[in-house]
Amino acid sequence: MKFSGLGLCMSKSLFLGLLLIALGGCVSATVDEMTYNEPVAGIGESSVVILGRRHAPDYDTEFDFIKCIGDHIHSGDPSIEVINEIAFINEFYPWFEPRTAPMQPQTIDRLLQLPPVANRFAEMQLEYMIWIDGNTIDTESTGSMSCGIGPGVAGCFGFGTWGTESEYEATIWDFTDKVEVGRVSAVTSGQNYMPAVVVPIPILAPVQGTACDSLGDQLLEYLSANH
Repeated sequence: MKFSGLGLCMSKSLFLGLLLIALGGCVSATVDEMTYNEPVAGIGESSVVILGRRHAPDYDTEFDFIKCIGDHIHSGDPSIEVINEIAFINEFYPWFEPRTAPMQPQTIDRLLQLPPVANRFAEMQLEYMIWIDGNTIDTESTGSMSCGIGPGVAGCFGFGTWGTESEYEATIWDFTDKVEVGRVSAVTSGQNYMPAVVVPIPILAPVQGTACDSLGDQLLEYLSANH
């Protein structure tokens, strides 16, 4: 039996389509929360800044993950002003660089002894400082793939899979009272797939996005009067 080139192409497309449906990325998530002294009616006209911890020797909390959480909170309650992390770090350089960033809420007092810093914080009406510590990594991989070019044939064939894990913890500081008022953590994991019939097509599990949504939902519930 002979197949035309068009028929072969359609067969491959159908195969890949069915494979994409069957392997749709699945993500599992676990969220833990311990919060107290929650705002009774939200944070009003006050603002919040979300910062990533980057003092660990083997990883940095990703800037785009911090932005994702801030966007999630603001989209859930537009009345909450979330200060941009990079703009905040640049404005208060070098006080929030990895080697000088405060590790305990009580150490904020040393910053408030500097009049320009204290005045700017007051102008921002900064009420909460939230530190995010963690990262997303790829784990074990299996499968194989080969690519080549030959007479009338070019492309890749094979199948590969690998895992992705995210683990983040948010620590909430009440900036006014200089105390920690809660912690929220999210651990997510998922499996990614890379089938290849001529063209490799990655099927990525939204592991980091799920972690962002999970933490964002919990922080939004804490900060917003609407939740």
